[in-house]
Amino acid sequence: MQKRINIQNKKARFEYEILDQFTAGIVLTGTEIKSIRDSKASIAESFCEFNENGELFAVNMYIEEYAFGTRFNHRPRGSRKLLLQKKELNKLLKQVKNSGLTIVPLKLFINDKGFAKMLIALARGKKLYDKRDTLKDRDNKRDLDRIKKSFNK
Repeated sequence: MQKRINIQNKKARFEYEILDQFTAGIVLTGTEIKSIRDSKASIAESFCEFNENGELFAVNMYIEEYAFGTRFNHRPRGSRKLLLQKKELNKLLKQVKNSGLTIVPLKLFINDKGFAKMLIALARGKKLYDKRDTLKDRDNKRDLDRIKKSFNK
């Protein structure tokens, strides 16, 4: 039985308003994928950006060095290329340039075939009052669930 790898960016849904989501492949080396399979990665501080050739990269993504790696081990923080179809890349590039939106990684996972995938989102940054509303809604929902639970007993 293979354990499910599910590395999430919990801060992204709080900091950004998610508009559209895409699933992208990642170009990795051998030691990087082994560390991801051991759940030794983080996408909390990472973001996505385009280079001058129109390719999309995940920047500041942390993948811990593989414990059994040799001198050919990878760098922990770095840019990793994301793989999307040309049509999707053009759509994202146009939205980022014209609307001032940003691309944030939401989740890093291993699919059924064993390939590492990243769920990325086209997002707009939230204002402070939007974040307060999110916290207020979360607290209200928690209180309502407590009341329902006590009522059912």
